[in-house]
This record gives sequence, structure tokens and C-alpha cells, in this order.
Amino acid sequence: MINITNSKTMKTKFILLFTIALLSVSAKSIAQAPDDCTILMSYFTEQAKIKNYEAALPHYENLVKDCPNYNLAIYQYGIKMYEYFVDEKGDKSKINDLIQAYQLRLQHFPEQTKEGEVLSSIAQLKYDNNVGTKAEQFKAFDEAFKKDPENFTSGKSLYAYFSLAVDLFNEGQKDIQEIFDLYDVVISKIDTEKNSLASKLTPMLDKEEAGTALTDKEQRAKDVYENNLGVYATVEGSVNGKLGQLADCPNLIPLYEKDYEQKKNDIEWLKNASNRLDAKDCESSLSNKLAVRLHELEPSSTSAYLLGKQAEAEGKASAALEYFNQAAELEKDNSKKARIYYSIAENYRKKGSFGTARTYYNKMLEAKPSAGIAYYKIGAMYADSANNCGTTVFEKRAMYWLAADMMDKAARVDGTISGNAKAAASSYRQRAPQASDIFSEGMAGKTVTFSCWVGGSVRVPNL
Repeated sequence: MINITNSKTMKTKFILLFTIALLSVSAKSIAQAPDDCTILMSYFTEQAKIKNYEAALPHYENLVKDCPNYNLAIYQYGIKMYEYFVDEKGDKSKINDLIQAYQLRLQHFPEQTKEGEVLSSIAQLKYDNNVGTKAEQFKAFDEAFKKDPENFTSGKSLYAYFSLAVDLFNEGQKDIQEIFDLYDVVISKIDTEKNSLASKLTPMLDKEEAGTALTDKEQRAKDVYENNLGVYATVEGSVNGKLGQLADCPNLIPLYEKDYEQKKNDIEWLKNASNRLDAKDCESSLSNKLAVRLHELEPSSTSAYLLGKQAEAEGKASAALEYFNQAAELEKDNSKKARIYYSIAENYRKKGSFGTARTYYNKMLEAKPSAGIAYYKIGAMYADSANNCGTTVFEKRAMYWLAADMMDKAARVDGTISGNAKAAASSYRQRAPQASDIFSEGMAGKTVTFSCWVGGSVRVPNL
């Protein structure tokens, strides 16, 4: 006989369980419904916009839990919120939350996020707040740079990345060649950023030099470019300072001499060793041995350049020039090409061939727009030519205005020489005609044209 009561009870329980499950799914769907996400987002941004982050925090937590893909602004405001807690309130317990906010942005909005920028920001947080070991901090920077070097642009982070590597070397966790390799990578990245900024800044400087006022937008951009160039110059100096004595000649020469016999058929090693010794102007018979061996194995821009440097050191200017021209023709890397053009320009300048020297300094600037030293040298040649460019004392002294303008350009595009360039510009302007000279000669607002190798003209200031 069938137990009807028991059957009804089982049926009732089944219906009850099904209803509860259905309500649970519905509740979850409702919690994540677009309208509810909109409301949660509104609650959060309303408080975040006025920087009432304590009130914004619970709404952020609900958004991350229930609507993580709803809007990029969740993480844009969330990062600012946690930065406030960490930096302004000093709440170090929120560091991991800040790191997570960066990670969630990258996870949920990868197309709208620069991976290198986010990963380097996370690495910088770990470095600044001593999160993890030095090896772990270095790994975070290394991962950021290798995954997306284009968007790893923070000067502060580039320095921290290299600084940690040197620290790990000092602790016996890295070898010296790793440090040299990373140094080349970091300096190359700094060069890339400086050249990008300088190429944007130069047209504005040219526009000003031509007497045309910049628009407000251009002036703001110019200020940003100049400031960032100064930052990268500081970082470059700090990186070189951190490398310090590790790359000084007394350490480099024994290091490479020790490995020469074992490495003398390794072309990349020969290039690295030669370039490192050349960069530090190390005077040693090893330099010539490296250059000759490299040219035997693989005649290249590098070997031709190094042989040119050797010939120059021996006073063989013509032979040096021949090698340098070979090197320039063969070289594809712009930074290296710039260095070669500089050597050629210097060769001509020292022989008094200023016009040809300027041609090669300008070639250097084409390859490396941030090479302020080229503007500096051109300015110095202009000043040295003052007595030979003009028929009157006024015209001769007017040359110093051109020289000063070149020094101004040098200071603006290259912070590493800005101090010397600014001092030179000031000195040249003191030698140029002063207000009393302009008045007595009746030259205010007129143009002085130069018929010597310098060419061009300069407009005399109005009184």
C-alpha cells in the first residue's frame, strides 16, 4: 500500500528546495543587474569625486565583488582612494589593496590599460614600502620592463630597477656582466625617452628663435617637455652614480684582460668590452687589441669606430676620419650613429674646419635630438668665430647672440649639461652689444647678416 502522506511530503520538500534555489539564482542576478551596478557606481563615484574616501570604500568593495567589469572608473577612482589612504593617511595596511586595485584594472580592462605602466607602478609600490625581498622587488621591475618596455617610462622606476640590480650584485646574487647589460638597457631607454621629448621640443624652440610666439597650448607642452627632460637627466646621473666604481677603468681593464683569451672569438663579448672601455676613456693596450680582433672577426661599424678612436689617440687624424666615416655608413643604431658623428665633428673642429664640423654636429642631432652637446659645440664655434664674422665691431659682437641661442638650446634638450650651457649663454650675452651700443649705432630691430662660414642672420633686440 502506497504511503500518500509521505509522497506528498517529499513533493513539498522538492518544490521548496527548487523555489529556494530559483530565488537564490534570481537574487544573485538581481545583485549584478546593470541597474544595480549603476546605482552602486553612483554611490561610489559621488563620494570619490569629493574625496570622501572613507564613505566611498564600502561601495568600492561592493562594486569589485558584484560588478567588477562594469566601468573602468571603478579602478581609476579606487587607485586614487587607496593612494590617499597609503600616502596621506599613512595607512600601510592598504598597500596590498592598492596593488590589487592595479591588478584588477589590468585584469578586467586590459585594452584600456598600459601594462608596463601598471606593472612598474606595482613594482615601485613594493620597492617604496619594502614589500618582499630585494630579489622579489627586482623581479617585479624586471617583469614589468620585459613585458612592456614601451610603457615603462617612469624615471623613478628605471632608477629603482637598476639600483636593485647593483644591490643584488653587492650581495653576491648577480654577476658584473648582468649589471653592465642592464645598465646598457636602462641608459638606452632613457635615451629613447629623451630623444622623443627633444624631437617634440625642438620645433617649438625653432619657432621661438624665429620670433614667433607660442600658443598657450604650445607653451604648456614646452614646459612639460623641458621638465621631463630635466627629470630624465637627473635619473641618468643617478644611474651612472649607482654604477659608480664598478665601471671605472681600474676595475674594467683587469676584468676584460682576465677573460680575453677565453672570449676572443666571442663577437658580442668583444663589442661589449670595447664599448665599455671606450665609454670610460680607458687607456690600455687592451683597447687596441679588442678593436683589431673585432675587425678581424667581423668588420663592422663598432670595429671601425674603435679603430678610429685608436688612430685618433695616436694622433693620426686622417686615418681616424676614414675609420669614422666607414663606421657611420655601416651603423644602423641611431644612438651609436650619433656618437660616430660626434667623433667626426670633433675631428674637424680640432682642425679648425668649423663649417664641416657643424654639418656633422647637425647629423648627430638628426640621429639623437637630445644631444645637447652638439648645440653646445656649435655655440662655442660661433663664439670663437666672432672676430672673423663681420666688418664692424657691432657686427662681430652680434655673433654672441647666435652663440648664446645655441647654448640655450643645449640647456633645454640636455639636462646633463644645462648648468654649463646656461653659464656660457649668460657669458656670451654679456659680450654681445648692450642697450647703449644698440642705441648709439641705431641698430634696434634691425637684422645683422653673417657672410662668414656661420651664415644666417640675427635680429637685434628692440630697445
